[in-house]
Amino acid sequence: MPDQLKRSLSLPLITFYGLGSILGAGFYVLIGEVAAKAGFYTPLAFLVASFIAGFSAFSFAELSSRFPKSAGESLYTQAAFGRRLLSTTVGIMVIAVGVVSAATISRGFIGYLHVFFEFPDWLALSCLIVGLGLVACWGISESVTAISLMTIIELSGLLYVLWIGRDSLASLPARLPDMIPPLEMAGWSSVFSGAFLAFYAFIGFEDMVNVAEEVRKPRWNLPIAIIVCFVISTTLYIAVALVAVLSLPMEILAGSHAPLALLHQFKTGTAPMFITLVSLFAITNGALVQIILGSRVLYGLSDQGWLPPCLGKVNPRTRTPLRATCLITAIILCMALWLPMVTLARITSLITLLIFTCVNTALIVIKRRDSRPEGIFVVPMWVPYVAIFINCLMIILELLQVVSAL
Repeated sequence: MPDQLKRSLSLPLITFYGLGSILGAGFYVLIGEVAAKAGFYTPLAFLVASFIAGFSAFSFAELSSRFPKSAGESLYTQAAFGRRLLSTTVGIMVIAVGVVSAATISRGFIGYLHVFFEFPDWLALSCLIVGLGLVACWGISESVTAISLMTIIELSGLLYVLWIGRDSLASLPARLPDMIPPLEMAGWSSVFSGAFLAFYAFIGFEDMVNVAEEVRKPRWNLPIAIIVCFVISTTLYIAVALVAVLSLPMEILAGSHAPLALLHQFKTGTAPMFITLVSLFAITNGALVQIILGSRVLYGLSDQGWLPPCLGKVNPRTRTPLRATCLITAIILCMALWLPMVTLARITSLITLLIFTCVNTALIVIKRRDSRPEGIFVVPMWVPYVAIFINCLMIILELLQVVSAL
C-alpha cells in the first residue's frame, strides 16, 4: 500500500492554519494599495470584499464536509459534473492562485525588510522562498505548528496596531459620513476597485479544504474552522482599516509598501521595529501556507490519476509530497522575481473569483441530487446562488475597468 498523508491536524491547528493563510495575505501587504484605490472609503472596500467572499466561504464549508479530500475544488467539480478536463482545469487554476498568491506575499516581504536594512531583492526572495520550501518538505505537523506560532504573532501585531491607534477611533462618529460615498457612480467605482483588490486579503479560507486528508474529524472540524477564520479575519480587517484611515493622512497611507510600520511610526514617533518584525512573520506565514496548498493540490490531482503519478509520491519518512512541494517552490520563486505585487494580487483575485463561481455552481448541482445528507454541515440553497451572482458581477466590473484603462 502506498504511503498516505498523516491525519494529524486538530480543530485549533486547522483554524490557525486558515488564519495564517488569510491574515498573512492581507493587511500586512496590501492595505496601502487598497487605500490608493478607495481612499477614505478603504474600510467600506474591505466590508464589500468580505461580503463578496463570505457567501463562498459558507459554500466551501458544506463542500469540505461532504468531500473531505485533497484537491478539494477539483473534487467538488468532478462530483458535480463528472468532467475530468474541467476538474483538472479547476485544479490547475487553484495551483495558479496559490503560486501567484505566494509570490505576491513574498514581494510584500521586501518592503518590510528594507525597514531594517537594504538587501538585494532577488537574494532576499530566494532565501525566503527556498527556506519555506524546505519547511514544507519537513512534515505537515511541523509545518502547521510553525504556522500556528507565526499566526499568534500575526494576531498580536494586529491587536497592537489597534491599541496604539485606539485614540483615533474617538473621531469615528464625526468622520463616519465621509466614509460613505454618495450615490454617484464615481465614488462607488473607487469602492469596488478597492474591494476587488481587498478581496485578495480574504483569500485563504479555501486553502483549508486542500489539507482535508490531514485533518481529524474533517466533516465537522473543517466547516467550523472555515467559518471561525472568516469571522475573525473580517473583524480584524475592518477594525484596522478604520484605525489606519483615521490615523494617517491619505496621501501617506496610499501606496505604502509597509503600511503598518508607517502607522506605528506615525502614532508613536519611534522606530517601528516590533511591528516590522511581526509583519515579516505574517508575510512568511502566508507564503508557507500557499506552498503547502499548491503541493497538496498537485498531490490530490495526481492521486486521482489526472496528473503524472510522480507528483503524487509521498515520502515515507516525512509523509509529505516532496516532488510536488519542490516544483511549487520553484515556480513561486520565478513569479516573485519577475512580476510586481499589485499585478500579482489582481491576477490572484480574478482567478479566485472564477474558481469560486465553478465551486458554487458545483454545490448547486450536488445539493439538487442530495439536498441534506446526514452527519454533515449544510447551508441553504440560496447561498451558492447569491455567491455566483456576486462573483460574476465583480468579474464583469473588473474587466470593464481593464477595458476602460486600455
